[in-house]
Amino acid sequence: MKRKLKILELTNFSAGICGVWQRVKQESMGLSRVGHEVRVFSSNAVKGSKEIAEDEESLGNIKIRRFPFKNLGGESFMSWNFERESIEYSPEVIIAHSYRHAHTLNALKVRDKLKKQGKKCRVFLVTHAPFVDTEVRGFAQSIIVKIYDFIVGRNTLKKFDKVIAITNWEIQYLVNLGVKKERISYVPNGIPEEFFKETKLGKGIFFLGRISPVKNIETIIRSMKNVESTLDIIGPAEENYKKKLMQTMESNGINNVRFLPAVYDLKKKISLIDRYEIFVLPSITESMPQSLIEAMARGKICISSKTKGGKEIIKGGKNGFLFEIGNIHDLKEKINLILKMPEKEKKRIRKEAIKTAEKFKLSKIINDLGKLF
Repeated sequence: MKRKLKILELTNFSAGICGVWQRVKQESMGLSRVGHEVRVFSSNAVKGSKEIAEDEESLGNIKIRRFPFKNLGGESFMSWNFERESIEYSPEVIIAHSYRHAHTLNALKVRDKLKKQGKKCRVFLVTHAPFVDTEVRGFAQSIIVKIYDFIVGRNTLKKFDKVIAITNWEIQYLVNLGVKKERISYVPNGIPEEFFKETKLGKGIFFLGRISPVKNIETIIRSMKNVESTLDIIGPAEENYKKKLMQTMESNGINNVRFLPAVYDLKKKISLIDRYEIFVLPSITESMPQSLIEAMARGKICISSKTKGGKEIIKGGKNGFLFEIGNIHDLKEKINLILKMPEKEKKRIRKEAIKTAEKFKLSKIINDLGKLF
């Protein structure tokens, strides 16, 4: 029987719409299911709003503890004091999420203090592929990031017991920052087992995710002009951006697109995905696109822009299609190609898509983490 471990997960957010939190949530539930004791520490901020979350919450056997925070600039850069309670909990494993954030460095301090008490503790950093953000950062932000990587990153990354990359493409970035390859492990985000139950075929095209400028929704909207299908855009929207998109539809005479509200319940989400045939992810940047893998797991024919994450997952023409970022005509060609494609060819691509998604099954990811711990 495998030994039960006390595991502490550290993340900025444990409330609201947050991709990192979704990883932490699924990971924590999976580790708890196989017998480990898991706690989650985070700030009490709610991602995407100005609300404050409850100090404590339970998720099955997982206890979530939230701390008051101090904003350090932007939405996610913050500090929150969790050291005392972390030492009291005395975890054997700390999983610190998101490189370049204060709490990941403080995790190292907690480990060192526990070791001085004669207690064993290891710290694993899950990077969450922040290197891709250079494509949307301003000049000043890019300079700050380079200074951080050169001074702080090079001195601290080597102190983690393991650095966990969620994508293959970021491994070289870590090596360039002085992390030895043997100290890097690839463990991507996992997809719940429910996504791999019997799939259903639908019709039409959809986008599922945050409706924000980085997702470049205007590209997919403009590509729909004179296309003999419909597009549903599903997810939480930044209102000013949504207004801009609706103006784009009106000024271009596009009437085969509609907006639908976000769906958070897992069963309802899967049922929603099953209504469609084609999934499009038109983002400017993506590190490890969860929505893309979920759509592939349900046997959808997927089209992604050529982001780092999109290119890692999709092999053009085999398990889906890629188009040049922001290229309306390229995307329209791919959509029309799929709509006119023989059913035999569609079936082949769907099969390959599911095969690719199976590599991201949550059970496999939890098993890989167990081996590391």
